[in-house]
Amino acid sequence: MSKHQRQHRIERLLGDHAVTSQEKLVALLADEGIDSTQATVSRDLDDLGAVKVRVPGGHSVYAIPEHPVDRAVPADQLRRVLGEWVVDVTSSGNLVVLRTPPGSAHVVASALDRTGLEGSIGTVAGDDTLMVVAAEGVRGAALADRLRALAGL
Repeated sequence: MSKHQRQHRIERLLGDHAVTSQEKLVALLADEGIDSTQATVSRDLDDLGAVKVRVPGGHSVYAIPEHPVDRAVPADQLRRVLGEWVVDVTSSGNLVVLRTPPGSAHVVASALDRTGLEGSIGTVAGDDTLMVVAAEGVRGAALADRLRALAGL
């Protein structure tokens, strides 16, 4: 398996699992029949630009801030991202504000942008807060309700 193939698998695993350590990632790769060492995984995470973000409950997990531009995030992955990282949703006019643990807003914003959620035209993310702009004719409150439902709030 090439380095790029392994890194692609790592990206997928980080999207599908809450990976809290490099050792857990090595184990997940082994479950897929890929032998790797912690040192190799460490280099791969660095190459991919992976960061540790805090999730509710105080744990930190690895995440990749941006998905490739041409890759859409599946709806079930969006639901998982929102469920793990969104702690509050409010709205005003055509805007929705989502709160996350520190350092997590960019991950949520990227997932929303890559999903192409109907009724949303884009996001702006800070450290622990992101804003979602509702499309023309879509009320922020309606979009907020939809996001709350996806996040399980």
